[in-house]
Amino acid sequence: MFWCDVWQEAKQEKTVVDKVFFARVLKIVKIMVPGVFCKESGYCLLIAAMLVARTYCDVWMIQNGTMIESAIIGRSTKDFKRFLFNFIKVMPFISLVNNFLKLGLNELKLCCRVRLTKHLYDEYLQGYTYYKIGNLDNRIGNPDQLLTQDVERFCNSVVDLYSNVSKPLLDIGLYIFKLTSAIGAQGPACMIGYLMFSGLILTRLRRPIGKMTVMEQRYEGEYRFVNSRLITNRFTARITEIMKVLKELNSGKYERTMVSQQGGRDRITLVPGSGEIINKDQIIKFEHTPLATPNGDILIKDLSFEVTSGTNVLVCGPNGCGKSSLFRVLGELWPLFGGRLTKPERGKLFYVPQRPYMTLGSLRDQVIYPDTVEDQRRKGTSDKVLKDYLDNVQLGHILEREGGWNTVQDWMDVLSGGEKQRMAMARLFYHKPQFAILDECTSAVSVDVEDFIYSHCRTVGITLFTVSHRKSLWKHHEYYLHMDGRGSYEFKPITQETVEFGS
Repeated sequence: MFWCDVWQEAKQEKTVVDKVFFARVLKIVKIMVPGVFCKESGYCLLIAAMLVARTYCDVWMIQNGTMIESAIIGRSTKDFKRFLFNFIKVMPFISLVNNFLKLGLNELKLCCRVRLTKHLYDEYLQGYTYYKIGNLDNRIGNPDQLLTQDVERFCNSVVDLYSNVSKPLLDIGLYIFKLTSAIGAQGPACMIGYLMFSGLILTRLRRPIGKMTVMEQRYEGEYRFVNSRLITNRFTARITEIMKVLKELNSGKYERTMVSQQGGRDRITLVPGSGEIINKDQIIKFEHTPLATPNGDILIKDLSFEVTSGTNVLVCGPNGCGKSSLFRVLGELWPLFGGRLTKPERGKLFYVPQRPYMTLGSLRDQVIYPDTVEDQRRKGTSDKVLKDYLDNVQLGHILEREGGWNTVQDWMDVLSGGEKQRMAMARLFYHKPQFAILDECTSAVSVDVEDFIYSHCRTVGITLFTVSHRKSLWKHHEYYLHMDGRGSYEFKPITQETVEFGS
C-alpha cells in the first residue's frame, strides 16, 4: 500500500521543463546575479571566454593530432618531431585555460550560493520567522536541509547548466562552420537532423529516470529527518517555495494543518487579525483572548487580566496547562485567535529560560547578547557597568577567572548550570526591559542569590512574570495566575490567606 501511494504521488508530480520552470529559474537567477556590473557577471564572462578558448584548443588538438598521425603514417621524422614539440609547447596554455575555467565555475557557484543563502537567511532570521516556519506553518518540510544542502545543489546545478549548455552549442556551431567549409552543408545538415531525432527519443526514454531521481531525493530527506510525510524535492520548486513561505510568514500569513479531536484533518489558514494587538508601554492586558495552540487545541477559551508596571505576577499550574503558550502569544510567536492584547513593543519584553543560551563569542558577548559591541557602545554602557551587573548576580569573580572580557570560550561547557542562569540574569539587567518572563530561570541558583536578584529587578523597575514551583518566590509577587489544565484559570492578588503552590 505504501509503495502504491508513493507511485501515485510520483505520477501526480510531473517533472517538466515548461514556462513555470523557466519563470522560477529566472526569478532565482536575478537574486544570484543582481546586475550587469557585479562579480557574478564577471565570472560569467570569464567562463564564456574560457569556453571559447577551450573550444579552439579542442579544434587545434584535433588538427595537430591528425598531423602527428599523418607524420607517423608517412614515416616523416621531421614532421613528427615538429608537431610533437608543438603539442608540448601548447600544453601549458591548454592547462591554464582548463584551470581558469574550473576557477570561474567554482567561484561562480560559491558567489551564487552566498547571494541566495543570504537572501533566504535575511527572510528566515527576520523577527521570529525561524520559529514560525517550524511551529506555525507546515508547508515547508526540513527547512534546515533546504537552506543548506538544497541551496548548494541548486546553485551547482544552475552553474553547471550554464557551462554544459553553452559549451556544446559553441562546439556544434564551430564544428558546423569547419565541416561546411571542408565538405559542404549537406553533411552537417544530416548530422544535425540525426542529433535532433535521437535527442527527442532519448528525452522520452529518460522521463522515468527523472521521476526516480525526484523520488530518491524525497526518500533521503524523509530518512534523514524522520518526517511524517514525503517532501517535494525538486530544487527549483523548493527554493521558490521557501522564498514564498518566508515572505508570507514575515507579512503575518500562516498555513497549518489543524488536527481535530476526532483525528480528522482539515487544512485551514491561520489568519492574523482575528485578534487585535495594541502596543502600549507599561501595561500587559488580555481582553477576552482565547489561548490556543497553532494546532487548534483550545487551552483557555476566554482569558482576561491586566498587569501594570511594578506588579509582579507568579504563573503556576500543571504541565501542559498553557503557561508556555501564554508567553508565546505574548511574544508574538503564536498568532492571536481573537480578543485584544495590549502590551509593549516586542523589544521591551525579555524572556529568560531555564536553560539560557550562551552565544559563540567572548565573555562580554554573553552579557550583552543579542547586542553587539557596537550596540553596547551606542548605548553608552561601559565595561565597568557590565562588571556591576556580574557583581549583582555574584559572578564578578568569573571576569578574573576566565581572563577578561575578550576571552573566547565554549561557554555552554565552561559555565555551570547555576552560572549560566545567573549570566542570563546579568543579561536581563543589561537590557532593562519593561517586562521580563522568568521561566524556572533560577532553579539552579541558591535561595539567597535568588532573593537578591528579584529584589534588584524591582529596584531597577523590571516587572516580572515568573514561572516557578518554589514557595520562596511568592513574597516577590503581588498577583498569581493559576491555570488548572482543564480550561479554567484564576488571576488574584496574593494575600496572607492565599494558599501557596509549590515546594
